[in-house]
Amino acid sequence: MEKVQAVPAMPKSWRRETKTHKFCPGCGHGIFLKMLGEAIDELGIQDRVVFVSDIGCCLLSLDFFNMDAVQTHHGRATPVATGLKRANPDLILIAYMGDGGAYAIGAQHLVNAATRNERITVLVANNTNYAMTGGQMAPTTLPGQKTETCPYGRSVEEQGWPTKGAEMVAAIASDGAYVSRGTTAQPRVLKKYFKAALQTQMNKTGFSFVEALAACPTNWRTNNVDTWKFLEQDMESYFLPGEYRLAQEGLKNPNTKGENV
Repeated sequence: MEKVQAVPAMPKSWRRETKTHKFCPGCGHGIFLKMLGEAIDELGIQDRVVFVSDIGCCLLSLDFFNMDAVQTHHGRATPVATGLKRANPDLILIAYMGDGGAYAIGAQHLVNAATRNERITVLVANNTNYAMTGGQMAPTTLPGQKTETCPYGRSVEEQGWPTKGAEMVAAIASDGAYVSRGTTAQPRVLKKYFKAALQTQMNKTGFSFVEALAACPTNWRTNNVDTWKFLEQDMESYFLPGEYRLAQEGLKNPNTKGENV
């Protein structure tokens, strides 16, 4: 009997020669990027997209897609995407970054791009730590969570509360913007959010932003059971998934946990 080897289904917009990808086993970036690839395929925009990636784990996505891509300095994906969009408004710009690149060194760019209602799409993978450099405390590290730089757990009294990026962007974004938070634990819902964000840019109504909760078992030092528990229970109880602002509908109340999944 002839053996038939099944080929994993990949989005058409992926660059097949760079697979399998370089992310750690169990990392949420792979799910994130697969849903993004499917969203791009379904919208038929591959030939118009420029993918702008940040430093950190995100840099491993530079050759992920079969489309134009740009690697930036840490925290600078948003302004580079803004410049490219202003130079050629017909392009579709995706700025891809981690929570450190978005809410720490890149926070000034994120805030001002949202305030100016730039017609770009910013996508943020939130795994609560600086994963590429060994798992240090990040703006999104949860209270009590242990990292390399807070080995006794994050103290709210000393380090403050974790940054809620979707809520922040929704509060300052203009009418016509789209803001949501998904999770790699619910990939089909996450893809729906990506499509809504990209459609907002295609409709030229305003800024679009999606944060996705993502697993990092390497730096969390968790097994498969504890990884999903931390992602689906601990993270989602603080970072509520849902759509926070819909284009042309103004500010929304954040959805309660599980309402959209």
